[in-house]
Amino acid sequence: MSSVGYNHLIEQLQLSAVPLKCPAVVRPVTRIERIGNLLAVPQNLVPDVGDSLGHMLFALKHEGINLAVLAQALPMIPSEELETAYQASPNGIYIRKACYLWEEFTGRQLGQHAPVRAGYAPLYEPEKYVTMTGKRSSKWRIEFNGLGDLTYCATVERTKELSALLDHDILSRAKEFIESLPPTVMDRAINWAYLHETKDSFAIEREAPTEDKSRRFIQLLRQAHDRHSLTEDYLVQLQNAVVSNPLDRAGAFRHEQNYLSDGAQGAAGVTYLPPPPDLCRELMDSLMQFANEAPNRIDPLVAAGVISFGFVFNHPFMDGNGRLSRFLIHQALCRAGALDNGLLLPVSVAMKRQERQYLEALQTFSRHAREFWEVRWIDYGQYDFTFNGVDAIYRYWDATPSVIFTLKMAQLALEEELQKETAFLASYDTVYRRVDERFDVRGSDLASLVMMCLSNDGKVSINRRKQYKYAVPDHVFDYIEEVAKEVLEQQQGVGPQASVSSSQADK
Repeated sequence: MSSVGYNHLIEQLQLSAVPLKCPAVVRPVTRIERIGNLLAVPQNLVPDVGDSLGHMLFALKHEGINLAVLAQALPMIPSEELETAYQASPNGIYIRKACYLWEEFTGRQLGQHAPVRAGYAPLYEPEKYVTMTGKRSSKWRIEFNGLGDLTYCATVERTKELSALLDHDILSRAKEFIESLPPTVMDRAINWAYLHETKDSFAIEREAPTEDKSRRFIQLLRQAHDRHSLTEDYLVQLQNAVVSNPLDRAGAFRHEQNYLSDGAQGAAGVTYLPPPPDLCRELMDSLMQFANEAPNRIDPLVAAGVISFGFVFNHPFMDGNGRLSRFLIHQALCRAGALDNGLLLPVSVAMKRQERQYLEALQTFSRHAREFWEVRWIDYGQYDFTFNGVDAIYRYWDATPSVIFTLKMAQLALEEELQKETAFLASYDTVYRRVDERFDVRGSDLASLVMMCLSNDGKVSINRRKQYKYAVPDHVFDYIEEVAKEVLEQQQGVGPQASVSSSQADK
């Protein structure tokens, strides 16, 4: 199959690029159409093999914007070719995009025989991508509307899955839900969210936090509501707060090459290498600028996904990157004013339950980036790293899978984790109150028994009955079970939201 567009440019110009999701190829079709994971192109619409500009204009028209490819391919196009093509079609959208990007990537100017007479055209088509208003080029009448700038820009495609998640309006639902709760239930649900977000964020890193670590991380999560701008100094402070070993605490972004390993020996065990230190520092400057602006200009959850995954892919510290990347989700949502009353969506709880999906989302980028590195094992913990790719691989990346995953986890955090815990608290309150009104049982004993009974499908286990037999009569155990089963059946019949309302009525 002959390659077309971006696929052709990558092959013919020997560019460094991650595999295309939908490469264009020549197929026996009568019109351009998507067939599976291929863009089928009829032979009569294919530019000549040596016509790189023709393939580039084809790609811009039919495949969208791929800055990682364009940043490498455009500087290889002679200025005369672009000037001639522009003269033939001075108001053409795609030649104007090519000329605009050529100047941006090369730092040189193209001759323009006559000014553009057409209106401004967006670089990214808003109906196909999530976009953000940006700088305008009056010369080419092109508006850069990507998620970032030409030093660092993520791409988020408006796929059917992404559009459906955005239509669900998760943040508005979260706000409505938390505001529907009575204050005491709200406070306890939020406290639960902070505690379990902390526990599971550490658990994702295969670490059990001490009481001191938990306390410091909860304090960190609460800082998200302060809406600090991201700076290197602030991120260093956050890194120092989540890392307990003083020797692992950073004073600045890293000055050495970091890597991730799956524990296997030798070079094969190295699973990901973030950008080299100098490039990492440059990309972090751009990412921090994006993080300080984007949550108020695009959907906050989209911004949060780009920021969180972008941070972990840059890996600016030698330790603590994973926990900080998940904190940045909360920071972005708070910066946008999307979470009031101290609310926190326990996304790490959802991620811990969906660890395989989390790994897959990370690997959509990390697996391909690893292929551009040569790793030579020297000794245990010692390697020699050589980057054989180009900066564009890390500068321009497809954040669509990362954002979709972030949206899914936010939805799960609300509709399963937070609502489930809130329903549990409402059930606990109902059972505790009814038993306490009828029997005189020590408060701490009753609290433990009610909690254990509800957690055990309405049954007080034989071991618990033995444990409390000298403090609680048998008929009290029976009554706890009776009320708990009644409440649980009611909850299963009407769902978590209605259970909370029922609890409010009881109060």
